[in-house]
Amino acid sequence: MTTPSSLREAEVLVANLSRGYAGVAATMRALVPLQQRERAVAFLDRARMGLPGTLSLAQVLREGWSAPSRGTHRIWHSRRAPEQIVGVFLRDVLRQRWKLVYTSPTPRRHGAFWRFFVHRSDAVIAVTPRAAAFLDWHSAVVPHGVDIEEFAPPVDRAAAWRGADLPGDFAIGIFGRIRPSKGTDLFIDAVCEVLPRHPRCTAVLTGLCQPGEERWLDALKAKVRAAGLEQRVVFLGDLPFREIKRWYQRVSLCVAVPRSEGFGLTPLEAMASGAAALTSREGCFPELIVPGHNGDIVPTGDARALAVALERLIARPDELAAMGARARAHVVERWSIAREVQGIHALYDATLAGRAPRISTRS
Repeated sequence: MTTPSSLREAEVLVANLSRGYAGVAATMRALVPLQQRERAVAFLDRARMGLPGTLSLAQVLREGWSAPSRGTHRIWHSRRAPEQIVGVFLRDVLRQRWKLVYTSPTPRRHGAFWRFFVHRSDAVIAVTPRAAAFLDWHSAVVPHGVDIEEFAPPVDRAAAWRGADLPGDFAIGIFGRIRPSKGTDLFIDAVCEVLPRHPRCTAVLTGLCQPGEERWLDALKAKVRAAGLEQRVVFLGDLPFREIKRWYQRVSLCVAVPRSEGFGLTPLEAMASGAAALTSREGCFPELIVPGHNGDIVPTGDARALAVALERLIARPDELAAMGARARAHVVERWSIAREVQGIHALYDATLAGRAPRISTRS
């Protein structure tokens, strides 16, 4: 498939109007190149991810009235409210030839303003059954997937860990934003309690902390110092993507205990890289984790349950390694990004043909 250099060549436009790089942007960064292997997908991107087929908003505005190379309409695929509002404006005000597809990851009920614009969609994708339950209607449930070639286990995890030049024989890690909603404080409380009894284990944290939450982060670091664990609880900071992939290959356990989560990619990426996962009950985690097989689940916000589960897992490093191998196999079988692309493209086809279902989820 030829990567479109203009909107006239595109069948689909994936829209990203946010300048930040977080979970939604990471999803698009992974999906768009794979989608482009199968159909002419352009990318409207303000985060400067440098993907092929990236167009400017000026190009989209200028070329939006052009006839698609196939059929009568193009797909406008948005994942946030601003992109959806722009799509509605282009279609309903400027009368450009768009069919609107919206992906909703959020497991909560939004307000009337958000629902008004989402209801203007021709099709709505929910990323989990739980997210679908908070919508008035949806067209399909299509879980996120992971690129099982990009995220893969190292040849030798012990050797990969030694390359980190940190204490201990193995590691646990928490990835993503450092903020209260992500449960970083729960992780710190748990490791400060558990690690003194397990000197072979080290904990690492990666992710961006916003300027307004720096004092909160300083308080977490003070807890670590008070526990005498500065050398074994390591704050790595906000790392580039290639480094995050390397750390997935170094840790034996990925911890993800958000208090609220739309989907949650980090455990999925870590599991594809051969690490077990310990999670809260948010996002996709209840569907992803098989307790005792590829990891464990604890009640959301329960620091005590997290400490108990963490101690049980790290007390048996050999079994933890076996869980990591099973985690990789589980992701390969059920959570590959190829399945996500297949589900999205099937809904594109149904939408362009006027056959996208509307499944009511509220009485």
